[in-house]
Amino acid sequence: MKKEKLLLHACCAPCSSHVLEFLENQYDITIFYYNPNITETEEYQKRVSEIKRFVSEAPFAKDVKIVEGIYNPEAFWDISKGLEDELERGARCYKCYELRMREAAKYAKDNGFDLFTTTLSISPHKNAEWLNEIGARLSEELNIDYMYSDFKKKNGYARSIELSKEYNLYRQNYCGCIFSKKQRENASG
Repeated sequence: MKKEKLLLHACCAPCSSHVLEFLENQYDITIFYYNPNITETEEYQKRVSEIKRFVSEAPFAKDVKIVEGIYNPEAFWDISKGLEDELERGARCYKCYELRMREAAKYAKDNGFDLFTTTLSISPHKNAEWLNEIGARLSEELNIDYMYSDFKKKNGYARSIELSKEYNLYRQNYCGCIFSKKQRENASG
């Protein structure tokens, strides 16, 4: 039986690890790496290289393809205007989720995928309810199916940590945007 084609928006290798392991038998998966929120080019390159390495090494990801979206931090700066002082998990994050998921949904629609989703819901720092709300709205708006998810459930997040250790994955301690990075630095020091 032919598998449905799933476009999986991915933010990083650690968040992708369990999601790929969980979904690989059910779908023909293409990772869509689109993260203009990563405001430092070096950090962006490090994360994209790491996800490529992980997919090449993990046996359960051997058939996974990777598409890299256009790296355009200006898109993130545009949606962040007026929200610079928001705390992580606030309105700026909602707009950032929507920015990334909209690009994934458009890519899925334009390239013949059956459905799309995101790895973002595996993080305990991300609001799965918001992600699913955005996904549902984009699904209706763009006429592309969305896979509802909360990948952190049923020990998904714990499994991603195990896989990160097993594959020696780079685990960043902030989402990627400069605002999140500063918030983490202020909280720790």
